[in-house]
Amino acid sequence: MLKKDMYNLWKSRMELYMLNRQLGRMILEPVENGPLLWPTVEENRVYALVSTHKVAKELWERIQMLMQGTSLTKQERECKLYDEFDKFAYKKGESLRDFYLRFSLLLNDMNIYNMKLEQFQVNTKFWNTLPHE
Repeated sequence: MLKKDMYNLWKSRMELYMLNRQLGRMILEPVENGPLLWPTVEENRVYALVSTHKVAKELWERIQMLMQGTSLTKQERECKLYDEFDKFAYKKGESLRDFYLRFSLLLNDMNIYNMKLEQFQVNTKFWNTLPHE
């Protein structure tokens, strides 16, 4: 199910999926710029909110607004991610692999929102939060 806090990841994946299909640019172009008429889809909660939009570009923009929200919502998400980065710590009993994967997922989420960190910040944070032997 598509969740608001996962919209940017979903959007990136959908764009990559469309681009990697045969004639991918021709698929993505109408979604971004219109006027492809959108076919009927199964009804669900999101569909009820976007069902009036028949042009792919309008539909895409409406889904983006529903899932990503306003710039205030984006700012809140960025603040949450910066806070997660600041508080990131090793969990007792966690393997180094799991620790690294969790850290990488956090950085990926930050990259999706174009949040910039200096490489030394990332390296220092990772190094300082490693468990002591």
